[in-house]
Amino acid sequence: MSKAPNLCFREGSSRPRCWSQEHLTSEGNTTMRALWVLGHPEATSLNGQLRDAGVAALREAGWQVEESDLYRDGFDPRLVCEGGADVRAEQDKVRAADLLVLQFPLWWYGMPAILKGWVDRVFEAGFAYDVIDPATGRPRKYGDGGLRGKRALTIVTAGDRPGSLAPRGISGSIEDVLWPLLHGTYWYTGMDALTPHLVTLARDVDAERMEQLADDLRTRLRGVMTEQRIPYRPLTEDDYDHSIRLLPHVAPQHRGLDAHLETCHD
Repeated sequence: MSKAPNLCFREGSSRPRCWSQEHLTSEGNTTMRALWVLGHPEATSLNGQLRDAGVAALREAGWQVEESDLYRDGFDPRLVCEGGADVRAEQDKVRAADLLVLQFPLWWYGMPAILKGWVDRVFEAGFAYDVIDPATGRPRKYGDGGLRGKRALTIVTAGDRPGSLAPRGISGSIEDVLWPLLHGTYWYTGMDALTPHLVTLARDVDAERMEQLADDLRTRLRGVMTEQRIPYRPLTEDDYDHSIRLLPHVAPQHRGLDAHLETCHD
């Protein structure tokens, strides 16, 4: 299923959409909902322990948390035909969530196949993308779409050193490495993509460091609905032409992915 090539311009600019503090716990009028999707085969691994700590922290703060542990649940990642009861069940979880968390180890600079297959099957046309704007008759995308209004946090572990996935690192920054997910999946479908929560040196974790990593994640989650999103540019005529290329005056000195950030000007 390829993405529709039609150009869709939205009016206005998509500035960071933040939630007020009253939404963060059950003490407010609204109970926040999260879907936590884990793509790791071992429940007792670093990823499994971080998932447990994160889910517990959200629930202690009053969140309602659904989980999709893809290996444990035996999710079939193969896209043979669209739909199916398993896909509809996952879509119901996504639809209900204010926050989507995708957690995985970085394998060959991307998601494990089981999680990539979850995205391929669950983010169907008409649900996540190719959602038509009735005012224009065109698909909504890049800052708009079927999942607009949700936030998306990526938790990713990597065995390498911190500098390798930082700007000027040999692997590129983690935001560049995960561009297809952050920009091409989250932002494309309308979600606010948050800076990935990266854990490096994942093969060198003792009990003391494990507790520190869990604390770091708890701290991150406390502000997850108020932190600024990655400031990707929305698809509007202010920035893009009808070939979906940046206009000549927009970040003219930049040729890389950072040109698509609203904070990049010259």
